[in-house]
Amino acid sequence: MLSLVLVSVSVGLSNFAGAIGIGLSGIDARTRIRVGIAFGVFEALMPLVGLLLGRAVAGYIGPHLAGYVAGGILILTGVYTIWQGWGLESKEKPPDLQTQSLIVTAVALSLDNLAVGFALAVYHLPVVLAAATMGAVSVVMSLIGLELGHRLGRRVEGWSEEIGGTVLILVGIAIATGILG
Repeated sequence: MLSLVLVSVSVGLSNFAGAIGIGLSGIDARTRIRVGIAFGVFEALMPLVGLLLGRAVAGYIGPHLAGYVAGGILILTGVYTIWQGWGLESKEKPPDLQTQSLIVTAVALSLDNLAVGFALAVYHLPVVLAAATMGAVSVVMSLIGLELGHRLGRRVEGWSEEIGGTVLILVGIAIATGILG
């Protein structure tokens, strides 16, 4: 069980870092809860998907491709966030994190869990317990990251979107290069 918790914390680090970046943009408490739940749900679902896809798919696409895809999506999300901060996009959208952006970010941050699902299939670990543990740890780490980002965001309010976008870009690079994940 300790090893499962350690793996859950390890894969949850990308959510924690991504949540800090999102929290810097100054989101409200309701949105923080939505982000934490979305990150947790996808963090729990991806090992199940990985298990279902099995070793055959892992051999076909390669174990590192998911990291590159997740990293690329986060880098693009970070660039978009900076773009918004510079006022290059219309400010008509509400400050609330859009559901589509939330889902894309949650999927990108949890793609590394596909590999965890493949490993669960090989090592015969109880996948439902593993997925539930990863989801719960992810929700807690995401909420802590969002709160930390929110508190930091108040101090750097004028630059919050640029800093948040930069954090997402750095998390994307870290995932793509294998530092996180």
